[in-house]
Amino acid sequence: MLNGRNVTVLGAGIAGLAVARALAQRGAQVTVLEQAPEIREVGAGLQISPNGLRVLDALGLGAAASVEGRRAEAVELADGETGAQVLRLDLAARRPQTPFLYMHRADLIQVLAAGARAEGVEIRLGQGVQGVRLGAHPPRLTMADGGEVEAELLIGADGLHSKLRQALNGTVAPFFTHQVAWRAALPAEPDIAPVARVFMGPGRHLVTYPLRDGRLRNIVAVEERQRWAEESWSLTDDPLALRIAFENFVPEVRGWLDRIERPNLWGLFRHPVAARWHGHGAAILGDAAHPTLPFLAQGANMALEDAWVLAVALARAEPDAAFAAYQATREARVRRIVEAANSNARNYHLSGLKRDVAHLGLRALNRFAPDRIIGRFDWLYDYDVTKDA
Repeated sequence: MLNGRNVTVLGAGIAGLAVARALAQRGAQVTVLEQAPEIREVGAGLQISPNGLRVLDALGLGAAASVEGRRAEAVELADGETGAQVLRLDLAARRPQTPFLYMHRADLIQVLAAGARAEGVEIRLGQGVQGVRLGAHPPRLTMADGGEVEAELLIGADGLHSKLRQALNGTVAPFFTHQVAWRAALPAEPDIAPVARVFMGPGRHLVTYPLRDGRLRNIVAVEERQRWAEESWSLTDDPLALRIAFENFVPEVRGWLDRIERPNLWGLFRHPVAARWHGHGAAILGDAAHPTLPFLAQGANMALEDAWVLAVALARAEPDAAFAAYQATREARVRRIVEAANSNARNYHLSGLKRDVAHLGLRALNRFAPDRIIGRFDWLYDYDVTKDA
């Protein structure tokens, strides 16, 4: 029921731009409010798994994303201290019809922004929102310049610190996981393979894969620690701290870290899945509704799935019913994904006897039953949120 409706979307990230295009394709007049003065290159690498790529295809953006991304061939797990391979999953050989893509976040944002504008979406930059008021009136936004904006329908794709989530649920303090992540992208060495490599060690691990047709190497390094780190994408850290954290890893890893001059530091916090995703003519999606830790590479993919389901629901029913159907459709799945990501974090950081036993088991499965390992996540990657649209 979208023909001619005015929809305001908070945030020009993956969730916001995807839902904006999906809504505009169904007849809505969509305006995206983004607090940044420009859509610029932020973040680093991300992975688009088959469940997310199906949404991009359905939005008409799969081909553009595939040009900007690089198809993954495999995932490898290795002992970070010895370099010994623990597991190799040959994705291209065993899942040829379900591609995984490595992409720079900025490239995906540009694909989505161009796609939104092509459908008539207006993207307004420099639009800081200080607060959201909900009640027996249309949603009202208090802007950073002191003005007020009233929205017919409001969609909150404004991330971890969502003003709309707060208006719907109040303030809930996140839980520090006692893990921090460093992020960096380096000029890649020649002929870097399209493989995601995970180097595991006691209390820490490092993930690396190529970006931009192999010109860049994306690195995410995670360490367990007791001291708190601010939850931010923009903090930088002393590269020496990163090098010390991984000083016992193999020379190949240490060589990459020696080239990093300004790593971004990111404190990993566990946020609860929001109890209320909608109300009073407004709804949230993506990280605003269900932030997840990065250990299953599903943040962007969940945002894409949310965007599709929400747009389809609004095209089929009046807002109150549509928003309720959207949360009912999505909530159980995203909770399962969030918990799976939490479990991966624990598995990567094992030490002592538990680590030896786990690595021995993975090596045995890799040798005798590799399809069983890949099939463990069929529920995640084989899911097609677009099939009933």
